[in-house]
Amino acid sequence: MNAFEWRASLSLSALYGLRMLGLFIILPVFAVYAERMPGGDSQVLVGLAIGIYGLTQAILQIPFGWGSDRFGRKPVIYFGLAVFALGSFVAASATDIYMVILGRTIQGAGAISAVVIALTADLTRESHRSRAMAVIGSTIGVAFAVSLIAGPPLNAAIGVTGIFMLTGLLALAAMLVVRFMVPDVDHNGAQAGHTAVERGAFFSEFRAVLADRDLRRLNFGALVLHALLTALFLVVPVVLRDAGLPVADHWQVYLPAMAVSFAAMVPVIIVAERRQRVKLAFLGAILITLVSVVGFEFALNSVTGIGLALAGFFIGFNLLEALLPSLVSRVAPQHLRGTAVGVYSSIQFVGIFLGGAVGGVLAQTLGLAAVLWVGAALTALWLAVSFGLRIPGASGQVSGAVDPQINPSKA
Repeated sequence: MNAFEWRASLSLSALYGLRMLGLFIILPVFAVYAERMPGGDSQVLVGLAIGIYGLTQAILQIPFGWGSDRFGRKPVIYFGLAVFALGSFVAASATDIYMVILGRTIQGAGAISAVVIALTADLTRESHRSRAMAVIGSTIGVAFAVSLIAGPPLNAAIGVTGIFMLTGLLALAAMLVVRFMVPDVDHNGAQAGHTAVERGAFFSEFRAVLADRDLRRLNFGALVLHALLTALFLVVPVVLRDAGLPVADHWQVYLPAMAVSFAAMVPVIIVAERRQRVKLAFLGAILITLVSVVGFEFALNSVTGIGLALAGFFIGFNLLEALLPSLVSRVAPQHLRGTAVGVYSSIQFVGIFLGGAVGGVLAQTLGLAAVLWVGAALTALWLAVSFGLRIPGASGQVSGAVDPQINPSKA
């Protein structure tokens, strides 16, 4: 990548990382903490509190993505960050599980993920887009790792109320990143989309995106992957505690698992791009995820076994988190990119919501093991569906070049 692409990738990574830190930081502590809150004895409500932001994200990602095509990426990002900060402060004032659910719902209404990914695609060439997405994916992984490590000590120091206040402040800090670090888009991306989009075009563009079979395969993968992530954190904090590891020491498992996943992700992405083996890397990452989820079933009483399964899961998750949005941006034409990524992100957040809500129901009615078996079955189905995926080769065109229309024959 050239200097401009590095600046765009790193600044957008900082923006995405700050926001995702605000979302992730309650994951390692909330399932255990909620047991002491009014209403927190219900695993269904705990799962809903963790996953509900995914529902409002899912509803609003498509309008936000389309709006960024029409009105510009940065104005939509500012608005979304302000809404997210508001939800964080509402959650910080909560005295029971129901107010947490309300705050998380408002947090989710700041649905900027699709816009950030679309802006990344606008500012990078197609031949380097996987690397740019990998940079963002790495930052998300760092935010996730920091959350897993810092969450328990922060909970002990400032409590869940303080953690939610911190997430609101991080959203405000992210606005400064947008203002002073993220490059502006000139004739590409949002401005081109603004001139191309006409009244009533949203629905025809939405239908065109949904009609593409390869996009449907990628969207299904986003659903499964993020449902797994949310559901696992209904299980992992509890089983680690029950296996004899205090909550404050959970970082001793999370840190090595994340370190191994980072070390594995970057070389795989580089080699896959250079040797045109992106599909092989993609299928391999799904297989690693499947094996890891099954591995949890046989390690629920062992801290070491849980750590090994987590390391495998994070290797697969971080690879897929980098590859999925990059593949969506390759398949979708430039003038529909915001809408296509909006659909992708909406389904991604539907997965987060379902992972929390359905995972909570399964955990309460059938036990924690049922959450894992259902997750393994869905991952196996995803692997089977993905064998038919067609990945366009890198063309080397700059992002502003005119891309072809979606081919109706693919529908």
